[in-house]
Amino acid sequence: MSTQEQHSSRSRPRLRVPDLPEAFLAPPGARERIGLEVEAGVLDETTGLAAPYGGPHGMAALLRQVLRERGGSPRWAGEVLTGVHLPDGTKLTLEHGGQLEYSSPPADDLVTLVAAMRRTMEDMAALAGQHGLAIVPGGNLPFDRVDTAPWVPTVRGGVMRTYFAGLGPEGEGAPHIMRLSTSTQTTLDHLSEDDLASKLRVQAAASPVVAALLVNSPLYAGRLDGVLSHRCRDWLRMDPRRVGSPGPALRTPLTAKALTDWALGLPMIYRHSPTGYRLAGPRTFADHLRDGFDDGTFAGWDDWLSHLDQIYTTVRVRRNLETRAPDGPPYPHIPALPALWTGLTYHAPSREAAWELLRHYTPEETEAAQRALPADGLATRLGGDTARDLAGRLLALARAGLEARVLAGLEQPEAPAYLDPLDEILDTDETFAEQTARHWRTTYRNDPARYVKAHRVPPAV
Repeated sequence: MSTQEQHSSRSRPRLRVPDLPEAFLAPPGARERIGLEVEAGVLDETTGLAAPYGGPHGMAALLRQVLRERGGSPRWAGEVLTGVHLPDGTKLTLEHGGQLEYSSPPADDLVTLVAAMRRTMEDMAALAGQHGLAIVPGGNLPFDRVDTAPWVPTVRGGVMRTYFAGLGPEGEGAPHIMRLSTSTQTTLDHLSEDDLASKLRVQAAASPVVAALLVNSPLYAGRLDGVLSHRCRDWLRMDPRRVGSPGPALRTPLTAKALTDWALGLPMIYRHSPTGYRLAGPRTFADHLRDGFDDGTFAGWDDWLSHLDQIYTTVRVRRNLETRAPDGPPYPHIPALPALWTGLTYHAPSREAAWELLRHYTPEETEAAQRALPADGLATRLGGDTARDLAGRLLALARAGLEARVLAGLEQPEAPAYLDPLDEILDTDETFAEQTARHWRTTYRNDPARYVKAHRVPPAV
């Protein structure tokens, strides 16, 4: 659900600061629906290495096959095929390293959302299998190296790499995130400015706990090095100004104006102009708004929306809320993540109780937890408490929220059971990352083919 697709591409002769908060406000007629994005590696069945972009069995060939056999409309970056929009509203796009992203149409309930995801992902798995490829969700590409993994040859990707390389050590995680990372993201709606504040603060406060519970990227280049989430570790090293919690989220008052002022102070990475993508930095968006761009033009509405898309915080704030903190779960357990966020966000008593549980932790404590969780997992401490203990309480609140939604006719009866795999993590004290590490040394016998067989999306029959 990209912002630029949610808003019309209207142009304005000169953007003014009072216009900007509109990007964070719910559109007329908004209602609470659920969106799901699943990023997955498309891996060689034998080696576990990511498919290249080109060639007869590369990602472009797979997308062309989708167009031939499933219909839809292609999406291009210049002459580079980067995605397909299917007739039912599903979007399939490529990330910078060729990772496949499934993006759902919004659904009214979790069971409908999950069923649609299963159909499309398993259909895609069947097509990928014809190329000797497997679709593998999770937190990263487990067998590629950042210096040898493929790139999708887009101009925008090259501009972004140039920007992050110019940051030195503060940007050294960006190639890993762009080229290797995968995740599962849930998009939820807010209905008013007060509703935005209520939901955003809970999601931001809960994000390090949820990320600690969901660590799931322990392998890098086929090796275990003690890190439970390479993705979460690398994400913190891709420009500290645009990662972590959204700046105003844990402060009061939390308003659209506060979010606007925060985003104005961040540098813009790139701009899409009539001549193509080009670097916009190192100036902030406020500078561009005041002084214009180097080509003599001034910032328009599309520039502002693009700038907001260039902020990679735990929750991406726009006309909806996109939760981005945790790794993606294994395929069978993907429903647990939208179920957790929906139960916490869309049931006001659960949301208020979660905020009461988390509100006393400082932004500094939240940041410290985010930095500790890639190595510590459930043992991560948020202030004086462990992520393990806090996760148990949040799960109970999320389950209560889903059960209340079932009683209200907003969810189907099976929805609360989507949380069971997360309860099992707490019961066994073993995260998905630790399960994978154990199997890698034993069941899989350090063999990528066995890993892929165990973690792939099952093809539709």
